[in-house]
Amino acid sequence: MSVRVLSVASEIYPIIKTGGLADVAGALPPALKAEAVEVRTLVPGYPQVMRAIGMAEEVLRWPEFFGGAGRLLLGKADELELFVLDAPHLYARAGNPYVTPEGVDWPDNGVRFAALSRIAADIGLGAVPAFVPDVVHAHDWQAGLAPVYLHYSGRPRPPTVMTVHNLAYQGRFQQDLLGRIGLPWESFTLHGVEYYGEVSFMKAGLQFADHITTVSPTYAKEILDEEGGMGLAGLLRERSGALSGILNGIDIRVWNPATDPQIPGRFNARDLAARPANKAALQRRLGLELFPDSCLVGVISRLSWQKGLDLLLEVLPALLDEGMQLALLGSGDADLQERFSAAANANPERVGVFIGYDEGLAHLIQAGADALVVPSRFEPCGLTQLCALRYGAVPVVSRVGGLEDTVLDPADAAGAATGIKFAPVTAEHLARALRRTAFAFHDKCAWRRLQHNGMATDVSWRGPAKQYAELYRRLARTPASA
Repeated sequence: MSVRVLSVASEIYPIIKTGGLADVAGALPPALKAEAVEVRTLVPGYPQVMRAIGMAEEVLRWPEFFGGAGRLLLGKADELELFVLDAPHLYARAGNPYVTPEGVDWPDNGVRFAALSRIAADIGLGAVPAFVPDVVHAHDWQAGLAPVYLHYSGRPRPPTVMTVHNLAYQGRFQQDLLGRIGLPWESFTLHGVEYYGEVSFMKAGLQFADHITTVSPTYAKEILDEEGGMGLAGLLRERSGALSGILNGIDIRVWNPATDPQIPGRFNARDLAARPANKAALQRRLGLELFPDSCLVGVISRLSWQKGLDLLLEVLPALLDEGMQLALLGSGDADLQERFSAAANANPERVGVFIGYDEGLAHLIQAGADALVVPSRFEPCGLTQLCALRYGAVPVVSRVGGLEDTVLDPADAAGAATGIKFAPVTAEHLARALRRTAFAFHDKCAWRRLQHNGMATDVSWRGPAKQYAELYRRLARTPASA
């Protein structure tokens, strides 16, 4: 049974990316082709998107759409089949899609992403006869109103899926937004879009979607508890029968150490001989001491409380006492940026820090670091540890969310272990995990076994794509209520 799916996302790799949502939106549709699932992704017409699609076909036009003229374009970028909402008054803004150059949210974000959801609903209801989807799949709060518009249309509609990539971001706005985005006032109730006197796009999607997925099975369980549920645990428990976790994958064509053009030494699980050349290149890139026998620990992360990077600063003296080095790539909280930069200045041969994002450096860290640490307090899935497994960088992770699902500790499965895990998420337990890492690193046979086990792990989209295809087919066979 072939299925047509409209995917709705606010960002998509490789066109525009701020986080893992873009990776999923970009990698899942090609993987679904093998499962006879045709996906077209609806994205906003940011400048980056408009450049990527080049010449595109106009399929709809509105003289007045949420405050200005708008068009729906049909286009393509590499393997990605796209619908693009071209509304310059909403999206023709350079840089980050969500925040101003000063780093604050665009004041009209509620309107901007309600518009995206509204067009998703229109497409779902047949506005483009050449592509009438069997399922509408909304990603995170930015697409959370798509199931709501479909529900309140009062017309026969396709079933909907809402995927939670990170429940901490909920898209909350003042209630007067309702009148500006065309939702009825009767939707502003406890069992509608209302959330503590505001409109929550995330809550709305969770309330009205026919099925809810998260990006890992463990995270699907964690968000049912008050701490993990971020204020939405009660609703999620009510809807637990329609909730499941499908683990993310990564694009193994982009992340392939045997063919990666961004690293000096290519290698595979059978032959790691070129890997030390990458370690030396990484040490040179960040001004570190060229010492091959030092365990080089990598970090590729947003610098935030969620990611536990404050804990890594706490244990940095212990890390250095073990003879380790640190190579960090990331940006985020200004205080964490300053503290990591100060640590690098104080220990220039042992700590290397690059504030910002550099795709080539990210690949080099995966290919050259001995271990990759991800000490998150919560982690819906995590992608860096999947890349680390692929590249033979042993993951050192907290036992939360997708980190728990993707890494095996020797205590869990001695012969099949792929990394080091710790819990609870405290500086003390992180320091203990790093000491275990240093000990394992100096046992070359044990370390090589961890690397080989990790590189043998299937981190592709093949398995997840099968699960999504099964979900889509099940939903498509069941008529959705208006």
